[in-house]
Amino acid sequence: MQAFWTVLLLICSNVFMTFAWYGQLKLSQVNPSVKDWPLYIIILFSWGIALFEYCFMVPANRIGSQINGGPFNLMQLKVIQEVISLTVFTLIVTFVFKGEPIHWNHFAAFACIILAVFFVFLK
Repeated sequence: MQAFWTVLLLICSNVFMTFAWYGQLKLSQVNPSVKDWPLYIIILFSWGIALFEYCFMVPANRIGSQINGGPFNLMQLKVIQEVISLTVFTLIVTFVFKGEPIHWNHFAAFACIILAVFFVFLK
């Protein structure tokens, strides 16, 4: 059950992370006046969203870590997080932000990431 909650919290965290990091770019495309915002406003805007990222990421790592009795070592946690991050990013860019096509080399990169997961969990 700890693995389930860890993955679920990491997915939530990465949704917020994607919007915090890349949402302001899409927002400036949709609303051109955002391009005129000073950089510190963009940073504060992104930090406001990223706060929620951390509210999910920190518990995910605490629940999932073997250090706290969870099922994953630190390397496994990091690889899981990266896979989730890239998957969530791809889904959001494709279906929410739209206009970013997926090419064959992206699928090749995902295959390499899946191999990374295989190797990090290999005993």
